[in-house]
Amino acid sequence: MQYCVNCLLPDTKPDLWFNEEGLCAACISFSSRNEIDWDERESDFINLVSSASEKTKSQWDCVIPVSGGKDSTFQVLTVKRLGFNPLCVVSTTCSLTDVGRLNIENLSKLGVDLIEFSPNPNVRKKLNKIGLQTVGDISWPEHVGIFTIPVQIAVKFGIKILVWGENSQNEYGGPEKAQKSIELDRNWLEEFGGLLGLRINDMKKVFGFTEEQLAPYKYPDPDSLEASGVKGVFLGQYFPWDGMKNAMIATMNGFKTYHSAIEGSAVNYENLDNYQAGIHDYFKYLKFGFGRATDLVSNLIRRGILDRQEGLEVVRARDGAFPHTYLGRSLSEILKEIDMEVPEFHEICDKFTNKELFLVDKDLSYVRKKDGSPIKINYDNA
Repeated sequence: MQYCVNCLLPDTKPDLWFNEEGLCAACISFSSRNEIDWDERESDFINLVSSASEKTKSQWDCVIPVSGGKDSTFQVLTVKRLGFNPLCVVSTTCSLTDVGRLNIENLSKLGVDLIEFSPNPNVRKKLNKIGLQTVGDISWPEHVGIFTIPVQIAVKFGIKILVWGENSQNEYGGPEKAQKSIELDRNWLEEFGGLLGLRINDMKKVFGFTEEQLAPYKYPDPDSLEASGVKGVFLGQYFPWDGMKNAMIATMNGFKTYHSAIEGSAVNYENLDNYQAGIHDYFKYLKFGFGRATDLVSNLIRRGILDRQEGLEVVRARDGAFPHTYLGRSLSEILKEIDMEVPEFHEICDKFTNKELFLVDKDLSYVRKKDGSPIKINYDNA
């Protein structure tokens, strides 16, 4: 693995590129923020939403897809500060946590209208299991639904603009064109939105789901979307995005955090709404050799909150922790919700572990830490 010389992102991250000096795309993108006229960007955003609002007969100016997390709380506060009336749309997580429920309720207390949509749980748990078994993502239906359900509702209510959070390809590194994208459209969804090569049509043809069962997970067809005039934009392209500052602002407005740094993570303020998040992040570690702690620490390094060596120590200690528990719930309890036993989970873990990134013994078995997770071959450029 080769790592960015500034942060700790590795070259195994899909779509990440490096320049000749060894800087990754995320660091290059972040450094260019100093060249942006953010006051002008804010004016552009106000004009965009105002213009879209004038074209609709709805009482709402925009749709904000929300989870109750720190970022969506910041999105709501920002849009309201600018004088707009949003309709907030929650596509509920696959295994909603207690603190996640509190944070959804807190959004309503900020003074907004909110729709909470929960897909058929019997269908969703089957999709959870298929997602984990076939592409190594237990929360596959959630990662699709968060991008489709708010758009469907915007079309149905005739609201012309959706306000998403950050462009993840800009914040965490991706293709140069995608990094600069202001809009979240079907093409962005299909490339970066969490499908992982498992398409809705696969669910019908291979796994036998019906059109009705899959309806929440379908993006509106191009003709109806074009006729509706609905489009989505990234708030993070109009305002300088900072997850830690978003968390601070959200907390000042009722947002609840966890009592300690979350398992496999480096902070206590994100990935709070889904008990499956620990499993999702662990599979990222198995596939690519880095987890959520690396993402977060790299963001802190770019902002000068940690130096690279301090960040490396945090990553060594916390990245890729085996998900024995998450937010106080045991692995067996989480798996029980999708009708899976722990031994099958271990088999799936081994299936998706990238053998080039982890140590093996003479019998070609993985060398493991005390918690059961495999040991990486290298954590830094050596």
